[in-house]
Amino acid sequence: MRTDDDSWEITESVGATALGVAAMRAAETRRDDALFHDPYAERLVRATGSSGWTRLLDGDFARRRQELGRAGAGNGAFLVGRTVYFDEYFAAATAAGLRQVVILAAGLDARAYRLEWPSGTVLFELDQPKVLAFKAEALTGVAPAVDRREVAVDLRHDWPKALRDNGFDTSAPTAWLAEGLLRYLPADALDRLFDNIDGLAAPGSRIALNTGQVRSRRSEHERAARTKLLADIGIELDMDNLWYDEDNRSDPADWFAGHGWTVSTTSLAEVLAAHGRTGTADETADIDRHTLLTAIRG
Repeated sequence: MRTDDDSWEITESVGATALGVAAMRAAETRRDDALFHDPYAERLVRATGSSGWTRLLDGDFARRRQELGRAGAGNGAFLVGRTVYFDEYFAAATAAGLRQVVILAAGLDARAYRLEWPSGTVLFELDQPKVLAFKAEALTGVAPAVDRREVAVDLRHDWPKALRDNGFDTSAPTAWLAEGLLRYLPADALDRLFDNIDGLAAPGSRIALNTGQVRSRRSEHERAARTKLLADIGIELDMDNLWYDEDNRSDPADWFAGHGWTVSTTSLAEVLAAHGRTGTADETADIDRHTLLTAIRG
């Protein structure tokens, strides 16, 4: 269970979810019809030295799910669509002239290395110190494609000061990203996060995030089966116990619209369909628990 001020290694708690996302990106990259390429994702996962995560990369988890009649395509499609949407978000932001980027809870995000960035762009990655240290070691010898600055800080603490101390320019419009973050923050920390972004965002800034139902539409039995299958290949991870599900959580679309930002939303199914990916009705219903959002400050 989560506690105030908890921290984690990359293979533990919230850190392990970053490994799951990287494993998905590695799987997508191997496809002949891949919608994006992340050549660092597999390297990051294998750097754990964990046989469980290696088995997940090599398809053991997917094969076991298929044997039980649960291919699990919905979750993979969710993460693929999310990645595509945010990649395109950054392309649009830099095309609009933004040259300052902040990735909140960056985890094993490799966009600083794999995307093309205009000259003069500065990209800040914020996350727990142990997570950033693991990433730096795993990518030793790999040069980022941008002026990348690590900010080792817990987002429940005074991260704006840490960001400014690392050269963040409060007068420059910024492209913010909060990918896969919100449900891991309690309601009060979520409000503080939005307040801090609003306080640091110069006119012309924008933010992209994903939001939606915290709890899966899958039954308790199905969620327990997923946890057991992960344990069977050597990964101890109960994702449902990592999320906050309070009733008083702010709705991001309402919050940013109420603070003068122009908000636009889309569904994952729409993003995937635009790129030629369609799924079954069950898969579409599963991924459409989530909404992709971009807000721009006038």
